[in-house]
Amino acid sequence: QVELVESGGGWVQAGGSLSLSCVASGDTYSFYRMGWFRQAPGKERELLASITRGGGSTHYADSVKGRFTISRDNAENTVHLQMNSLKPEDTAVYYCAADFRAGGPWAYWGQGTQVTVSS
Repeated sequence: QVELVESGGGWVQAGGSLSLSCVASGDTYSFYRMGWFRQAPGKERELLASITRGGGSTHYADSVKGRFTISRDNAENTVHLQMNSLKPEDTAVYYCAADFRAGGPWAYWGQGTQVTVSS
C-alpha cells in the first residue's frame, strides 16, 4: 500500500515563495516518476512538474517554468516543489502524484494542500 502526504501549503503575498513537500510511504522504492499537479476552482487538474527516479529528467508546465523547481530525495522518499515569484493565479489545491510507470494516468495521489496567493 502506498500513501503520499503533502505539506507546506499556505498563504503568501504575490511575489513571495512557498515550498511544498510530499513524503511517500509504503512500497515506494521503485517509483519511476513523481510530480506535482494543481487544481483551481472550476478548472481542470494541471500537471506542473515531474521528475524521474534518478532526477535526470524533469518537466515543467509553461505556466511555472523558471519560477518553480522540482527535486527528489529517493533516500527519504520525498519530492519537493520550490515555488518562487508566486502570482494570484497560482492559487489552487496542489497535489503530489507518483507512479511506477513512465506514462499513462498517474496511479497514486496525495490528499492535496491549499496554496493561496493574495495580490
